[in-house]
Amino acid sequence: MLKMSFDRPEDISMPEGQYRHVFNGKTMGTRYSAIIMSDDAQPPEGLEQALFEAVDRVDRQMSTWKANSDLMRLNRAKVGNWIEVPEDLFRVLKEAIAINRASSGLFDPAVGDMVDAWGFGASSREPDAEAIRAQLGQRRAPTYERLELDPARNTVRKKEEVTLDLCGIAKGYGVDVMADTLKAHGVKSGLVGIDGEMRAVGSKGSDMPWSVALEKPDHRLREALGMVHLRDAAIATSGDYRHWVKVGDRTFSHTMDPRSGGPLQNDVASVSVVADSCMTADAWATALMVMGAEAGLHVARAKGINALFLVRDGNKVREISAGPVFGSIS
Repeated sequence: MLKMSFDRPEDISMPEGQYRHVFNGKTMGTRYSAIIMSDDAQPPEGLEQALFEAVDRVDRQMSTWKANSDLMRLNRAKVGNWIEVPEDLFRVLKEAIAINRASSGLFDPAVGDMVDAWGFGASSREPDAEAIRAQLGQRRAPTYERLELDPARNTVRKKEEVTLDLCGIAKGYGVDVMADTLKAHGVKSGLVGIDGEMRAVGSKGSDMPWSVALEKPDHRLREALGMVHLRDAAIATSGDYRHWVKVGDRTFSHTMDPRSGGPLQNDVASVSVVADSCMTADAWATALMVMGAEAGLHVARAKGINALFLVRDGNKVREISAGPVFGSIS
């Protein structure tokens, strides 16, 4: 995961005549944060409320933890029925389907049944052995073949029963919505984030990039591996070390592999992706992690994706990168 590189006022040197404003709150089972640099001693009027409303709107539409969310309404819909959904949800579903197709199904927004079976979802906090046995080894068609979208009407139709879970893309979209909110309020310099997904608006000041810390993939400690520097770009990380479940003497991460019908099992500890939008970075970080280091690196380079793979090698972690952004992390 990533975190903002400064949490205390003394962690940032303020250019003369510049003011720093910080906003944060709860959303999506975690917290959102925004830091802006301004020439004004007071933040833009209404910005704090607008940021809250932006992330709350995404949460109300896409949460699997809210039974009345638009996503859960779609999950409950009968196969074959066209369901109208809000514009934000439609936009995320459209991108999720596009990356599902581009990743040969390895970014899968329809693994909600697996997430629930392994105790990571809202329905249960414990693995369900019977459901797990029913899913393991079962081949399923990619979601782009199971879901149909009509952009003219913002409607969605399930071609067969699916349980959608947008946890691998919705937080990234929430970050994009926060960035758009800053811009709508005239902010030209800001850094916004939800959990480990972040996006920089402009530069920090004096044309200096915003800096975020890349975490070491450690289950027990939170320690920085290095810094990544951003200007008008987003970053997201998918990792195996923050959300996991123990079954017997084995540990399984929350990332699901649609090829096996269960949790991902490979040597990739995390993948970080830098892209123009955080929604895109979020989904590709998951897709590349599921692919594994060798295949993921090939795909990232072929598609021009800036990605950093942290690969477990015994007690060590190796860094493998694609694209110029991660050529060196300081």
